[in-house]
Amino acid sequence: MESLVIVGASLAGLSAARAARSLGFGGRVVIIGDELQRPYDRPPLSKDFLAGRIEIADLTLETDTEALDAEWILGTRAVSFDPSTRTVHLEDGGMVHAEALVIATGASPRNLPEIAGADNVVTLRTIADAQKLRELVRAGGRMVVIGAGFIGAEVASAAHALGMEVTVVEKSPTPLCGPLGTQLGAVVAGLHERAGVELVCGADIADFDLTDGSVSAVRLAGGRVLPADVVVVGIGAVPNTGWLESSGIELGNGVVCDAVGGTSLPGVAAVGDCAAWWEPVTGRYQRVEHWTGAAQRPGVAVAALLGADPATLPAVKPAYFWSDQYGVRLQFAGDASRAERVVYEHGGPEADSLLAVYYAGEEPVAVLGWNQVKLFGRWRKTLEKIAAAARTPAPPHEAAQSVAAAVAAAAPAAAAAAAAVAPAGV
Repeated sequence: MESLVIVGASLAGLSAARAARSLGFGGRVVIIGDELQRPYDRPPLSKDFLAGRIEIADLTLETDTEALDAEWILGTRAVSFDPSTRTVHLEDGGMVHAEALVIATGASPRNLPEIAGADNVVTLRTIADAQKLRELVRAGGRMVVIGAGFIGAEVASAAHALGMEVTVVEKSPTPLCGPLGTQLGAVVAGLHERAGVELVCGADIADFDLTDGSVSAVRLAGGRVLPADVVVVGIGAVPNTGWLESSGIELGNGVVCDAVGGTSLPGVAAVGDCAAWWEPVTGRYQRVEHWTGAAQRPGVAVAALLGADPATLPAVKPAYFWSDQYGVRLQFAGDASRAERVVYEHGGPEADSLLAVYYAGEEPVAVLGWNQVKLFGRWRKTLEKIAAAARTPAPPHEAAQSVAAAVAAAAPAAAAAAAAVAPAGV
C-alpha cells in the first residue's frame, strides 16, 4: 500500500493520520476537508468559545512537534468515490487516488427548513457557526433553544451565564432521555430549573414569527408564544454519507462497519460520527457521536486497514461522553438502553453530586457521574473490563462466564470506592 486517503479533516481524520504514522506507514497520506481550517476541537464551541474565554487559536488539535508529513486538501468536499478506480472525486473537480480510504466525514446538524435561513438562527457545528452565535449573544437578550441535548444544554448554560433570558424547548419527556433514559433525564432537568433557565418538555412547535428575516417568536402547539432575539437549533445530526451513495459501500444510519471499522468494501474503513460500528456487547450497529470515540477508534480501524489481525487489536471501549452544564460536570459511559434498573451508588436526585449505575440483571451496563470524577473513573474501568471480556472469541457460554467474572472481580473495588468517597466537585 502506497497511499492512504482520509476524507474528513476533523478529530477523527487527524487521529487516523496519527495512527497510520505511529504504526509505521511510510506512504502518501492525503487529508481532505470541506472547511478551510485544519482540525480543531469542537466541544469548546458551545462552552468556553461561546463564553469568550478562548479564541480560535486555542482550538487547534495539532501540536507544534507533529510530523504527519501529510498532504492537505482543504476548502472542498468529496462528492463521490469510484471503487473500480479507487478515486475520490472532489467538488472543485479534483481527483485523488486512494489505495486505502478512511471515511471520516462526520455529521451535519439537523435543521428546521422553515427558519434555516433566518439571520438569528444558529445550528452549532463549525467555527463559523460559533462565531455567528457569539456575535448574537448579549446580556438582556432572549434566547430560545430548541432541543435539550448536549449542544442545547451547554449553549443554554453559557448564554444564561452571559446574562441572557433562556428558554429551552424539548419534544421528549426529559432532557437527554435518549442517552440517559427518562429516570436520569428527569434528574438532569433539575439543573436547568435550579439555574433559573426555563425548560419546556413534551412540547411541539406550531409555528415561527418572522420579522425582517429574523425569528421574532417561537409559537408552541399549546398556544404559548416565546419571544426570541436568538434561536439555537440543537435537534441532533445526520451522518455525512450522501457522497457515498453510488460507491456500493453499505450505508444505514451511517457507514455500516464491522467491529474494527471495516466497511463492506475492502480497503475502506470509517471512523467518527459518520460510522456505525458493530458492537459485540449490544449485538447491533451503533453510531457514536462523541469526542472520545473519534480520538480512540481510528487507531483500531487504521491498524486493521494496514493488515493487523482484528483478534489482536484492543477492544473498543464503551461509549463515553462528558458535558459541562451550569457548573456541573456530567460524565456517562456505556449503553443505558440495555438497563432494567438504576441504582444510586452515591448521592441521589437532589444531591450536589451523584453516581448512578445502570444494571441489566446483575451486570452493570452504564454509569452516570455528576461531579463524581474519581468514582466515575472506577466504574468506567469496570465497564471496559466487561466489554473486553465480551469481545473474547469464545463460545457464547464461555463468553458469558468471562463477563460474569469481570463483573465479580471489579465489584469489590468499585464498592470500596463508593464507601470511601466524599461529595466532590469537578
